[in-house]
Formats: sequence, C-alpha cells, structure tokens
Amino acid sequence: MLRHWPVPGHADLDRLHGLPAGTLAAAAFTPSRLHPAITGKITDEQWRSTVTADIAEACGSMDRARAVVTAWSDLMPRVDQEVVALLKRARKAVTVALVSNATTQLDSDLARQGLDVLADAVVNTAHIGVAKPDPRVYLIAAERVGAPVHRCLFIDDTAADVTAAREVGMTALHYREPEESPRRLLSAPRSPGSPERSIPNQLRGRATLGILANPHQHPVAVFARRSRRRAARRPGRFRRCGRSVA
Repeated sequence: MLRHWPVPGHADLDRLHGLPAGTLAAAAFTPSRLHPAITGKITDEQWRSTVTADIAEACGSMDRARAVVTAWSDLMPRVDQEVVALLKRARKAVTVALVSNATTQLDSDLARQGLDVLADAVVNTAHIGVAKPDPRVYLIAAERVGAPVHRCLFIDDTAADVTAAREVGMTALHYREPEESPRRLLSAPRSPGSPERSIPNQLRGRATLGILANPHQHPVAVFARRSRRRAARRPGRFRRCGRSVA
C-alpha cells in the first residue's frame, strides 16, 4: 500500500539488456531464492549476488549480469502520497508500526525515500526470521504496539496474508487495487455475508487500529488507542504506546 511495484522501467530491463522476458524476475523472485532473503537467512547483498550469478549465462558475462542487477537495484518504487498523508495524520494520535516482508536493505530503502519517519516501529521480516503469512509476523506486530491481536486491523494486497491475519484474530481488509483510496477502503460498506462487513462497527471500543502492507518490500502500520477508562473521558482520543524499532 505504501510503495507500489513494479515501477516504470522494471519490465523493460530484460529487453533493454537483450534478455528473454522474465529472466530477472525468475532469478530474483522464485520462492526458493526470495524466501531466504526476506527471512534473514542471507543478506540483501548476498541475495543480489546470487541473482547476478543466476543470470550470468543468459547475459553472456558476469560484467553484463552485474550491470543488469545494478540497474534493477537503482529502481525505486512509487510512493503512495495519500497513504503517506494518512499515516502522518494517524501518527499524531496513535502508534504506527510498519511491517514488511523485506530484505536487510529495507531500513536504507525507507530512508532513501524519506519514509523512515512515518512509523514508531518497523517490523522487518528479515530481522525476525519469518515472513507473512506466518502467524508469528502478526503476533510480533501486535506486540510491538502493545496491543492484543483482536484489537488490530490488518490491510494487505495479498489475499493469503489477509486470511492469515484473520486466523490469528485480527480484523482484516483486502486492498485490491493500487488506485483504491485507503480512506474509501476503510469506510466503504461491505456486501452482506462478507467477512469484511461493517468494519467501522467492528472497530468501536477496540484499542488498536492497524494498516499492514505487502511487499516486494511494502510496509505496514499499526495504531493504538487510549485505554477504555481514559477514552471514556476523552472520546476519540488515543494513547501512544512505547516505541520499538525492529
């Protein structure tokens, strides 16, 4: 939700470097290649080195392969400014945690695009050893904001991750289109029988509101409300939980 892949030019890298379509994606994002990188078994540098080695034959030399991987690494995802504005507004009242299936480069990537100031906590799966949809990711995210999972709202663009969030007890929404407004997603009425029906009503009295997003390296967020006793005195206000950075 916060950052959108692929970016313009991503699909053109193979063609520009004389490679069969899909060569780079197959080398980088095959589960057996990507999973070790997003669970911290290998570093981002090691991951990109293995991708370079994998495409060297197709490129004709290691030098050409390195050039392809360098060009790919230099691409930056599009930042959704509406989500940025929403998170900035939310952070004035609540704790925000960004959660991402990401490599060890996530922190520097966020800083490079000025996104490292949007959250009180970052849960990078490369630092915790498990990736969505592993239920432990959601439990860790809730722990980082000091709230039980049943008081969290999860939003993701991958159906499997949304299902996993519901299975651990979170309320969850499936973000289906990059053009879909986060505000409209949160407020839109759900069809009868939908597990996402009446989301605003489900959130009443909850302690935490969260938005989590899917990568390739797309982050997430979790917000925490005041305790019920204090909230009763100041309706609609929120307390800020202690900060924790992954």
